Amino acid sequence: MNIKSLFPILEWLPNYKKDWLKGDISAGLTVGIMLIPQGIAYAMIAGLPPIYGLYTAMIPQIVYAIFGTSRQLAVGPVAMDSLIVATGVATLAEIGTEHFIEFAILLAFMMGVLQLLFGTLRLGFLVNFLSKPVISGFTSAASLIIGLNQLKHLTGMHIARNNKLQNIVVDASKHIGEIHWITLTIGVLSILIIVLFKKYLKNVPAALVVVIIGILAVRLFHLEQYGVKIVGKIPEGLPDFKMPVFEKETMIKLFPIALTLSFIAFLEAISVAKAVEINHNDYKVVPNQELIALGMGNIIGSFFQTYPATGGFSRTAVNEQANAKTPLAAIISAFIVGVTLLFLTPVFYYLPKAVLAAIIMVAVFGLLDFRIPKQLIKYSKRDLLILNVTLLVTATIGIKEGILTGILLSLGVLIQKSTRPFIAILGKIPNTHFYRNKDRFSDVEIDDEILIIRYDAQLHFANTTFFKDKLQEFALEKGDKLKMIIIDGESLNNLDSSAVFALNEILDYFKTQNIELVFSGLKGPVRDTIKKSGLIKKIGFDHCFMSIQEAVDCYKDSCKKENSEKKFNKYIEQSS
Repeated sequence: MNIKSLFPILEWLPNYKKDWLKGDISAGLTVGIMLIPQGIAYAMIAGLPPIYGLYTAMIPQIVYAIFGTSRQLAVGPVAMDSLIVATGVATLAEIGTEHFIEFAILLAFMMGVLQLLFGTLRLGFLVNFLSKPVISGFTSAASLIIGLNQLKHLTGMHIARNNKLQNIVVDASKHIGEIHWITLTIGVLSILIIVLFKKYLKNVPAALVVVIIGILAVRLFHLEQYGVKIVGKIPEGLPDFKMPVFEKETMIKLFPIALTLSFIAFLEAISVAKAVEINHNDYKVVPNQELIALGMGNIIGSFFQTYPATGGFSRTAVNEQANAKTPLAAIISAFIVGVTLLFLTPVFYYLPKAVLAAIIMVAVFGLLDFRIPKQLIKYSKRDLLILNVTLLVTATIGIKEGILTGILLSLGVLIQKSTRPFIAILGKIPNTHFYRNKDRFSDVEIDDEILIIRYDAQLHFANTTFFKDKLQEFALEKGDKLKMIIIDGESLNNLDSSAVFALNEILDYFKTQNIELVFSGLKGPVRDTIKKSGLIKKIGFDHCFMSIQEAVDCYKDSCKKENSEKKFNKYIEQSS
């Protein structure tokens, strides 16, 4: 095994070019500055003290720089995963307590172990079970929940944290008379500044600007004395090495959350990494190695008191825009966070929580996905239904339940499609040798004596009954004139044992009806199965053709059977 594939840093670091340094430093400084308010804000979402957000902003991305294959991905705390941590761990311990913090750190370790295991076993493909509609619905619901949970800090109202949309709305309506207008003003102005900066001054870190303005406003006007809630004291210093608290009973309870997080976090990271990879031709993102890198970041990070981390979209976008060339940018970002932990945490004492709420709300409402539903309404009502059900269940019942419901619905649709695949009756396009679906091409020629069928799927145990029933149904529709059925094998990819038995039954049935059953355009794997199973003896070598037209011509010309076995053996040796 190539050691560079296990430690991608050995690929880019020895070949580092001086020209790359400017972009890496610029990106590293910008993302590092972004990470400070983001780390504090996302720790609030997770129900953790601000310091843990800064720890998570530093350690995992250093580890990722060693093991990761993307050169622009910025790893650290993210809004969605922070919400899952809060809602999941809150069922086991009260938010803000020592046990809650211990469980959040243990969750990072468990999530990392699962990701490392999946990557080692090359199971990255499992993330495909989270379809695009499921992710879109889940993301939009999570965004709403995260954003509305910040109303407490944005308005100064006493609203209990909740992961159910209806409960948040009801609670907010009950306490609407408690709005603290100074706090609300700070929050709304912060949102406006961030939105305007993102639109007109994209290269300026808007989050840092509102943080500085908020701190200065509190310091100059002593707003904390008028009821404005502030962050307060943040401990100084780098994180200490500390073992997570391993308790069997707690780990069993945390396992479903860890499993959910391991997939969601990987999906977030790989989708962002792949999106950025398109713009670069000097490296390739390797999904299974990404799992290992994220897993190692969370495992090692948990020993330095971090909670679950993954790749962040906004920070990665900044890396890309600032022309980061290598993970050195991530190391520089971690250095900035480290300097902040050592010397600058007292600066954030007077930071209003309303400013952090504004940063979070702008970030998460940007995750609301309107584009995909608009597309789905045009061409896939079924997927739109999956998206909306996932959204509603996630928003009103729970995150795990929403994801599970979405996955089950997606699998249900997949199974339904597999058991009832598309089947077409073909007709000849006039003056050609091409045959097309008669329902799509109105001018095709249909011979009353010949039925041509195209089955657009593998033939397997789950759909053989459907296949037999449709053949018999189409044959009955043709009536007594039907003399031959041609099964076009161009779309028939594979046969299992149930399919072989089903074809035997079909051959017997149509033999009793005095109808010939022939095959055309069979692919290599299908031809292999037909020959090895002995089914070819029942079909007959003279009933297998290279094309539909050849089969039709043979029927009309009463073709000879001579040399048919020799022709089929030559045909079966050809690749599909």
